[in-house]
Amino acid sequence: MYLQMGDPSAEITEEQRDAAQLAKSKAVDAMSQGNLDEALAQLTEAILLNPQSAILYATRASIYMKLKKPNAAIRDADTALKINPDSAKGYKIRGMSRAMLGLWEEAASDLHVASKLDYDEEISMALKKVEPNALKIEEHRRKYERLRKQKQQKRAPIKTEAPIKKEQETEAQVQAALSALKDGQVMGIHSSGELEKKLSAASKTSRLAILYFTATWCGPCRFISPIYTSLAEKYPKVVFLKVDIDEARDVAAGWNISSVPTFFFVKNGKEVDSVVGADKSTLESKIAQHAGSL
Repeated sequence: MYLQMGDPSAEITEEQRDAAQLAKSKAVDAMSQGNLDEALAQLTEAILLNPQSAILYATRASIYMKLKKPNAAIRDADTALKINPDSAKGYKIRGMSRAMLGLWEEAASDLHVASKLDYDEEISMALKKVEPNALKIEEHRRKYERLRKQKQQKRAPIKTEAPIKKEQETEAQVQAALSALKDGQVMGIHSSGELEKKLSAASKTSRLAILYFTATWCGPCRFISPIYTSLAEKYPKVVFLKVDIDEARDVAAGWNISSVPTFFFVKNGKEVDSVVGADKSTLESKIAQHAGSL
């Protein structure tokens, strides 16, 4: 989706400001009637007329959020905050949009700033939902850090598995690896040892592996999980793995998880890409990209 942003360096006439204000009024009327597409069109027109107005970008961001397009909302909120670093609405909408993507700590930070600038009940309600999840992520990070320190004290850091030379692979090895995988299914991972076996099997069979970190308390995870399952059916030769960060803490510690949902793309034992948040279109496009390059 292409966002029309306007030229912030352009000189704006009084006539343009008035026309932008009129378009904004039409957008507000459209929003009150539930016509979000019309409101979006009117606000885009207003932004093109007056691209120096933070409130126009912040208001359009709120519409993108209502349309469940958090990435577009965040881009508009970012622009609003560049124009006016004290835009309470910019922080509010960006925080709520980040929460939609499961970026709990960033969301909490934005909402706290918004609350200090201009408190309202909606911000308070959002914080009640976001803060517990942000605290859980922080708690996990502390536990992971302790685990890493304990492992470092016991032994030297484990080096990543060296790529297996294809010329040394035998047919028996490939068949054994295939038996460890389930085409078209999502496989749960419960320990580091189990993950190592699955990633090794994916490497031996020259397959892309996707590692999905999730949590039962994560709302965006509940949204993206059935989509992840359907993608496994669509791409049966890709290895789809799933890790609950509360059940397999050693695995989450090894991957330094700070947000859920998070997806890592692994080829030949090496991370090649990642997606943070419940972004369906980006997730599928990266699967198609990396699966096609094998």
